[in-house]
Amino acid sequence: MRVIAGSARGIVLAAPRNRATRPITDRVKETVFGILGDRVPLARVLDLYAGSGAIGIEALSRGAEHCCFVEHGREALAILRQNLERARLDDRAEVRAGEVLRFLAAFGGDRFDLAFLDPPFSERAILAPLERLVPHLSPRATVIVRRFWRTELPSVAGLIPWRERRLGETVVAFLEREEEQ
Repeated sequence: MRVIAGSARGIVLAAPRNRATRPITDRVKETVFGILGDRVPLARVLDLYAGSGAIGIEALSRGAEHCCFVEHGREALAILRQNLERARLDDRAEVRAGEVLRFLAAFGGDRFDLAFLDPPFSERAILAPLERLVPHLSPRATVIVRRFWRTELPSVAGLIPWRERRLGETVVAFLEREEEQ
């Protein structure tokens, strides 16, 4: 696993060895960032269920202003911090240790322009975080959800699906935050 483009291009990232973390492949990252295009530079990014931090680090490398990583696993947190230092992007990153739902319930900071959601592969793990995420998004923010291909993407008020790509057993769904009235 490596950083594909930007200031940290070519840096090899470590991944947790446990089976609870599913590292994102370079192919999936290339697809995601190819679709996102110019939505990444200067964006405020949220990487939920961050694991090794590969997706948020890729966003920072491509010019995102800031990334907040949320991860619960102890091993994954240690590797995430190592990867940020290795890529020399830790000055634009914030790492939050804890459960995603608790973080979203308590967070009171700036809104995010781009959010990555890579939960355990079950529908229940998608719906609750998406519902709690909406108030923390800027208008027209983009949300990317990585899910198992047999799991339906739940409908969530305030989020409009606009694209999906299937890559093997993984589906990457792109949603946009509705403009506030």
